[in-house]
Amino acid sequence: MTWLEPVTLSGSSVRLELLDRRHESDLIDAVRDGELWRLWYTTVPAPEKMSAEIDRRLRLNTAGSMLPFAVIDLATGKAVGMTTYMNADAINKRVEIGATWYRRSVQRTDVNTQCKLLLLTHAFERLDCIGVEFRTHFFNHASRRGIERLGAKLDGILRSHQRATDGTLRDTCVYSIIASEWPTVKSHLNFQLTKPRG
Repeated sequence: MTWLEPVTLSGSSVRLELLDRRHESDLIDAVRDGELWRLWYTTVPAPEKMSAEIDRRLRLNTAGSMLPFAVIDLATGKAVGMTTYMNADAINKRVEIGATWYRRSVQRTDVNTQCKLLLLTHAFERLDCIGVEFRTHFFNHASRRGIERLGAKLDGILRSHQRATDGTLRDTCVYSIIASEWPTVKSHLNFQLTKPRG
């Protein structure tokens, strides 16, 4: 039995369910909305690479280091993106939420806030995590703003941390929310979901 057991997490407008091959056509359609794979500072699979990316995430799931989800829009019943628990550390009760992307038409809606609330609630209240990490490219300013809006704090920047697919070196911004901060962050996220969007 692994620490990251398969689970379905449901909110008012999204459901996170274990990634499966049946999601492939929805995800290909989703990634075409905004041609997300063309963003140089992040890694989003191109339509022709979606099958391989699903297989990669499922292999990591079998190995116990990742729990990949398809993000299902309850209004349409279709997958609109992916997110994962990754770099799982069962001994130290830490996990990273990452490898997340959404189709352009649901970006800047409450989808990301709701997904993060579901994932953080499960991490802190079911998995008993002491900390949850988020990592992103230094130049992914939209992602950094989104992570900061959640209430995560910048732990630091890992300079020349990884080589990007275009060969450039990536500086990785590492953020986290720790267990003692969770009640305040949870209140903040619930408030964000109830206030009108302007």
